[in-house]
Amino acid sequence: MVKLKAAINSKLACPLSYEKAVGVLTKKWNGQIFLALMSGPHRFTEIREYVGGLSDRLLSQRLKELEDEGVVERRVHASRPVLVEYSLTKKGADLRRVVEAIQVWADRWETVAVGKETAGRRR
Repeated sequence: MVKLKAAINSKLACPLSYEKAVGVLTKKWNGQIFLALMSGPHRFTEIREYVGGLSDRLLSQRLKELEDEGVVERRVHASRPVLVEYSLTKKGADLRRVVEAIQVWADRWETVAVGKETAGRRR
């Protein structure tokens, strides 16, 4: 066990920061929110439509948590009506390759039932 810890710790500067980073992406709905924002800034309703299946309250909570983590920015534009957009910060945009890599892996290995059809395939 000591050898394993030494091997892991030599490759990872801080396992706790790794766990925190993974937690940001893997909390329910966060991955889909990231996918929505990777294409650019979006309004709350656009994100809700893309993600689907979660309440306004839960989406608000997740966006606030992601803001607190410094990966999502909320911008209020001074216009009538007021326009609020969410976008990835530089920190959030740095996760793009990670999110894309997870999507490639998921497309290759995960099977998801969609109605009577099946999306994805296992190779």
